[in-house]
Amino acid sequence: MCVAALLTAQSSFAADRPQVQAQLLDHAEVTCANCFLVPSYQYYCFEADNKVLIGYQRTPTMNWQDESKNYLTKIHRGWTPWTPPGQTLPISYDEKHIWITRPAGKPVKLTQTYSRDVFTGNNRCKAAVRTKIH
Repeated sequence: MCVAALLTAQSSFAADRPQVQAQLLDHAEVTCANCFLVPSYQYYCFEADNKVLIGYQRTPTMNWQDESKNYLTKIHRGWTPWTPPGQTLPISYDEKHIWITRPAGKPVKLTQTYSRDVFTGNNRCKAAVRTKIH
């Protein structure tokens, strides 16, 4: 009975979030080279509901021999950075997170942040960071 109540509560929280189609505007990575269990960050900038949403994914990294690899993904596949499948994708969001819906598997959960100006390819993403900081 407790499990059923938990599942119902979880699905009602998901129902409270807007479910929208989003356009990926830009993607940036802040990677760690020659690291031993230090995180790398992947930032994603979306347009959804006439808003610019920015979120990041934190990935533990171990790559002391080859900075282009992450040896931890052999141990734990969940530490593989998410790769956008295309320019438009379904998401849901609240004030703290962005969930990217995938056809198969768990949704990708990003943490919203507007504190780092890491985007070089899109002025709307840069402006969203500047607006939230000031």
